[in-house]
Amino acid sequence: MLAGVVVKTYSSYYYVQTGGKVTACSLRGRFKKERFSLLVGDEVTYSAAGPDKGVIEAIAPRRSLLKRPLVANVDQVVLTFAAVNPDIGTALVDRFLVLAEWSGLDAILCVNKTDLADTDVLAPLVEIYRAIGYPVLPVSAKTGSGVEELRGCLYDRITVFAGPSGAGKSSLLNALQPGLSLVTGEVSRKIGRGRHTTRFAELLPLAGGGFVVDTPGFSLTEFAEIAEQDLQYYFPDIAAVAPACKFASCLHVKEPQCAVKHAVGAGAIARSRYESYREVLDGIRAAKKGF
Repeated sequence: MLAGVVVKTYSSYYYVQTGGKVTACSLRGRFKKERFSLLVGDEVTYSAAGPDKGVIEAIAPRRSLLKRPLVANVDQVVLTFAAVNPDIGTALVDRFLVLAEWSGLDAILCVNKTDLADTDVLAPLVEIYRAIGYPVLPVSAKTGSGVEELRGCLYDRITVFAGPSGAGKSSLLNALQPGLSLVTGEVSRKIGRGRHTTRFAELLPLAGGGFVVDTPGFSLTEFAEIAEQDLQYYFPDIAAVAPACKFASCLHVKEPQCAVKHAVGAGAIARSRYESYREVLDGIRAAKKGF
């Protein structure tokens, strides 16, 4: 019996890395009957079925689960956005941060293509998230600026890279470790988004230890599974102030003596963050009504 981690799934096979070797494994029949969904990042035990073949016999309990896209046992998520082309926007950043918080993962905000950006325009946005407590790393996959600092955050951890198409995730991963040779795509001038050059989640080993996950590009995040009352907990800046509201059930929309709205008015919570909270809350309500 051998132990390893699933680094890729493709065409009903699960590719399991043990040390420096990757073995193509099938799933034991009982797991199929249970309709168990084996994911990239799952730690498994398998038996050999040939020189490069195996059968997965056991699956270890998961430490964490990134819910969208589904990746198991991730330690942290690097949310990658482009400073320009396509321009970074707080609404989309906030939605991805909710996804990270909801999944229980540490989040690093990585702003790529800074070589093309006006630093005076970018600085206020960076300060919003640093003030909340999120690490923000401005980088440029093209020039290499900031890449070494980001690389130091990845060793000995399983890190998922996520973010909208066109942010340069694949280019950045190639800059982090030359030789990955990931397919990259130019941003469409017509629609302002990148083509989805990554087709499936895959665990990529880093020299010196650790893995990164290059995930399929996506730009929409829906949160119908989150209860209205729980959403505030996925905005740390709002959650820190909410206990001071007059009503414990306050949703920070129309309720009187709302500490959150007062903090927004006083500048203690960024107005863009509050607007993002309202937008996500409206989306949750609409989804529950079936709209």
